[in-house]
Amino acid sequence: MLRALDIRDMLIIDRLELAFQPGLNVLTGETGAGKSILLDSLGFVLGWRGRAELVRQGAEQGEVVAEFDLPDGHPAHDILAEAGLPGGQELILRRVNLADGRKTAWVNDRRCSGEVLRALSETLIELHGQHDDRGLLNPRGHRAMLDAFARLDGRLAEVRAAWTQAAKARKTVEATQAALDAVRAEEEFLRHAVAELDQLDPMPGEDADLDARRRLMQGAEKIRDDVARAFALLSGEGAEGAMGDALRWLEGVTAEAGGQLEEPIAALGRAMIELGEAQNGVETCLNALEFNPSELEAAEERLFAIRALARKHDVLPDELGDYADTLRGKLNALEAGDADLEQQKADLAAAEAAFDVAAAALTEARTEAAGRLDAAVMGELAPLKMERAVFETKITEGEAGPEGRDAVAFTVATNPGAPAGPLNKIASGGELSRFLLALKVCLTGDDSARTMIFDEIDRGVGGATADAVGRRLASLADGGQVLVVTHSPQVAAQGQHHWRVQKQVQNDVTLSTVVPLSRDERVDEIARMVAGDTITQEARAAAKALLTS
Repeated sequence: MLRALDIRDMLIIDRLELAFQPGLNVLTGETGAGKSILLDSLGFVLGWRGRAELVRQGAEQGEVVAEFDLPDGHPAHDILAEAGLPGGQELILRRVNLADGRKTAWVNDRRCSGEVLRALSETLIELHGQHDDRGLLNPRGHRAMLDAFARLDGRLAEVRAAWTQAAKARKTVEATQAALDAVRAEEEFLRHAVAELDQLDPMPGEDADLDARRRLMQGAEKIRDDVARAFALLSGEGAEGAMGDALRWLEGVTAEAGGQLEEPIAALGRAMIELGEAQNGVETCLNALEFNPSELEAAEERLFAIRALARKHDVLPDELGDYADTLRGKLNALEAGDADLEQQKADLAAAEAAFDVAAAALTEARTEAAGRLDAAVMGELAPLKMERAVFETKITEGEAGPEGRDAVAFTVATNPGAPAGPLNKIASGGELSRFLLALKVCLTGDDSARTMIFDEIDRGVGGATADAVGRRLASLADGGQVLVVTHSPQVAAQGQHHWRVQKQVQNDVTLSTVVPLSRDERVDEIARMVAGDTITQEARAAAKALLTS
């Protein structure tokens, strides 16, 4: 509920403090007195787009402060929490407009953006008027209004869940299909590469082994002769034979040498052992240097094939085996992917079918609710002297989405047999006002979270019709809060709280002010609305009759 509105230096208002009340609040005054300025100021603090020049002439800045009561569960609490702004039972919006056009806003003394203000305004204020494109005249909101009227939260939740599941399944199919298409584009390469790698079958470390063998065989021819000569010198005809003869000669005379040859003989024995080990090692090397020239050719051919394949696939020779496994995995994935894709497509079909069922049930519920809404609005139109008019909620198939596949539009025909069309295209000013009021009465239900403002919605009507308009506005205000700007005495008389907007000139400066009216002052104001500038006793009597009716 809007509790207070404080306006300073805005247009022709220098300082104005208003304390609004629950129920029906009416604002009256002569044309041009400044009633629209109040709405402009309220729209400014709520972040709505409006006049570019709002600061009062000669002032450095204009400022508007609006105070709201927020009961528990009010949707504004969620917006405050999401924006990281302080909450509570009281909400204070403050916005300043500097003379140079710069604007700054605060929510509960915390700086905020115009976007946050506008989001909050959607939960705080509902404006209705002949030129309102934010509320009932906006076809984009008609579906949500019908759903709220029919209390379709449960069915909407089912449709949204089914849509989310179908969308998730669709993304899965698209991702799998894209991956398979990418693999199929290189399938021929994969199969050729895997066959080539499998045929060569390179082993980890094989490149280094082949390179070492190749180098050894390449050098074997050169060193084998030297190794053979060395082996000959170490064998029986060489060092081994000479050392054996020396050992036999020394052992033959050791007895006569008086023990002096024992150490040399022992040393020769050890040398013979070492010489034997040297012979074995040289012989092993000599045997290793024995090779078939075709073996060198085969080693070189395989080494070059491994290295060529590594260059072709831009990997290291030792990584060829792992690379082959990777390519083989892609081929396996391609074969398995086809089966996965078929299952995913089946899951998608099931999810879409579930969405179709939920959407069809929602369409059926909306169609049934549309009939009830049409009947309810038609019932409200009769007292508003529009019993020949026709209101119809049109439901057509639209683009599928998380809220079903229905497009909803409120249409009217002012006379039977006349073509129906959108509210703001068919109805005249007075008719439009009554259509909007009848529709709002039917759509409000138990929703009293927002303050409703009606800007001259009674324009073009009078007499009993105006009285019916006033009574419906009072009905809407029951348990909530309604502000109405009106020129109709019948509507003004239904108000529980009454303010008069008036102009006054001070020091050659025109200012607008708003004053609360007492019971007697209300009689005079309503009498003025009945009779004009000259208030007669008859007009006062009529005003009193309206106030007591």
